[in-house]
Amino acid sequence: MMETFSTHPDATVRQVFLADKAMNPSLAVKGIKYASWSPLGCDSGGRCLLACLTLDHRLTIHNSHKHLEWNMLVDLTRKYSERLKGRGYAKKDNKQPQANLADFEEVQRRFCMQTPLRMEWSSVYTTKQVQPDNTGTDVEMVLLAVLMENGDLVLWKFELPFSNGADVVFYDIIESGVTRPSDLAWWEYESADRRMSGLIVGSEVGPVKIVPVSLSGVKGYFTLRHPVILWKDCDEIAVENIKCVPMIHPIHKSSCSLIVASRGCYVFWCLLMISPAGLNVHNSHVAGLHSLPVVSLAVSRQGVAVYTCSIDGWIKKLTPTFTENTLIFKQEDMPHLENLTGRRIHGIAVSRNGAYIGMVSTQGIVDGCHPINRTYQVHFVSLKTPETAAALLLKSPAQNLYKMADVLDILRCDILKTKCIPASLQEELDQRIQEANSPYLWRFKLFLVRVLYQSLQSPPTSYRWKPTHGGTKVLIQDVEEEEEDGVDDNEEDVESGGVKLEKEDNREEQMAEVQAWISSVETHLMRENMKKVLGVVYLNTWITQNTSIPTCGLVDYLAKDSNDRASEVKTQRRLIITAS
Repeated sequence: MMETFSTHPDATVRQVFLADKAMNPSLAVKGIKYASWSPLGCDSGGRCLLACLTLDHRLTIHNSHKHLEWNMLVDLTRKYSERLKGRGYAKKDNKQPQANLADFEEVQRRFCMQTPLRMEWSSVYTTKQVQPDNTGTDVEMVLLAVLMENGDLVLWKFELPFSNGADVVFYDIIESGVTRPSDLAWWEYESADRRMSGLIVGSEVGPVKIVPVSLSGVKGYFTLRHPVILWKDCDEIAVENIKCVPMIHPIHKSSCSLIVASRGCYVFWCLLMISPAGLNVHNSHVAGLHSLPVVSLAVSRQGVAVYTCSIDGWIKKLTPTFTENTLIFKQEDMPHLENLTGRRIHGIAVSRNGAYIGMVSTQGIVDGCHPINRTYQVHFVSLKTPETAAALLLKSPAQNLYKMADVLDILRCDILKTKCIPASLQEELDQRIQEANSPYLWRFKLFLVRVLYQSLQSPPTSYRWKPTHGGTKVLIQDVEEEEEDGVDDNEEDVESGGVKLEKEDNREEQMAEVQAWISSVETHLMRENMKKVLGVVYLNTWITQNTSIPTCGLVDYLAKDSNDRASEVKTQRRLIITAS
């Protein structure tokens, strides 16, 4: 086939074949074209799965159990190719193609139907599964939608926790009808007892539409009756960087969805609201943002904000404001970093809680020419001040430090820099602990104190990676001059040495105080965990005659604190059980 079409007498066929990198790969290209993270808790270790689309059009699923160690679980490209081969490369209607491989259009069709362009993970769904004893059990699953070059949407089902690549199941195939597709995103709507899902598909020609997805067996989910056209004009402006954010309309007090995407120098937005009359679609464009095309778009879900970036490194922030029937975007210019001047920006991303923006850049024009080799750099820009980060952590509705890692890092850097915990934060935290006494606040306090202890430690004077130099040659004349200079410097060394010793003593005293502080907070958390474990044991144990619950001395340890009322209750409970 390679020789047939690479030397085809028809120039239109020959040039199309030679220019297509999927049908005619000139060399083995290494690198990642696109990557997508699954929701948290999808693999056997409670972490994310990573879907990778390489430059040679291969889609694989990976997981990680160690730092920078990735394991490939399944090759979806090979799995789907085997499925297509078994069906004779037929479409969804199972109608066998009449043409053979001597027809160039048939070869193109077969390559397009198995070449992935984009893939996106859905949220976690819960289904009912019937057991052999006719009892029902809840099973969690996640779907991976893959957009093919011909516009088909291939859905793969992953039952959670996912650990074996052989367990992935082909779920469905949807013919979107989009010509020259460019990007993909999930649309998921939830309001009270009504939930719906769909796939947003953009085109290089211009249109944007939502394709219905049937979630059979998922409780509470409805299916759209027909596709929803979000933008229908074919203006030859490609749709890229599609993002969908669920929101609450502050005026109507109802759920809605904000869809944003980049189209050239513009930002396309669409507001979807479901009313008793049906689905309402409001759309428009934000113009005048950039003089160059938008290369990347990111959305911060913490106080919804849209960040756009052009190839020259200028970043704009769009904040949506609701009116009765539409949206108004407030535009702000983000500070331009000096070290990004003259560099080319390839993409941006916002951290989970909007604490940082990450940017990937390479060299721009060097001496009027494009560089032969490019060096990629990742830059981080903080979007929140330490005061704002502290307020977010104190009022966090999630009460989970793990999910607030990016905001915690803002405070960590501030404490390492100033070598102290902000007084206002410490007072507010102590006051909230007295009022609520929640484990989250105690863990937050332990984090702050540990970072403070780390900031007081002296930096290492030697590094194991540094080579040690051998003996060096010294001239006798240099030694005599150093001895003469040393006499004059002795007095200064004695004075500076005394100041250094005093500072060292103060630092050691401060570190001892902080270490005692850490021990007291750790002891409190340990006692609270002990009481929690004992409470679960006593409340969930069926007590019969001569029942003995081994506590390994936990109750005796807790009883040492006479001021802890909760431990007294646990002790009395233990005595009652023993007496019975």
